Amino acid sequence: MEVFEAFLAKIDHPEHKERVEEVLCWIKKQFPNLEQVVKWNQPMFTDHGTFIIGFSVAKHHMSVAPESVVIERFSDDIKQAGYDHTKELIRIKWTDSVDYSLLEKMIAFNIEDKIDCTTFWRK
Repeated sequence: MEVFEAFLAKIDHPEHKERVEEVLCWIKKQFPNLEQVVKWNQPMFTDHGTFIIGFSVAKHHMSVAPESVVIERFSDDIKQAGYDHTKELIRIKWTDSVDYSLLEKMIAFNIEDKIDCTTFWRK
């Protein structure tokens, strides 16, 4: 988690910091082959140099950004989990629980779908 320490240190609210750290640690444990990086001041996970998932924090929520293709594919699951989303990100309110099975499905999909991707973002 050394890569994310500076990002985590900037989160003022202790419970929010704990939640974000918990999610990032869970991903590291579930997907140990993913590389941890910080780009655009956001913690991200990549696979062979291609973006898999990223996170950011706001006053009322943590944002999860797996790319719009993933959000489209899992839109019903995202709504069923009770999360609000846009075309590019999912909002998990600080009062909501994290649906780790949904996160796992989205990350696994992105890894598989981008297995031959040679760019950071999808084209």
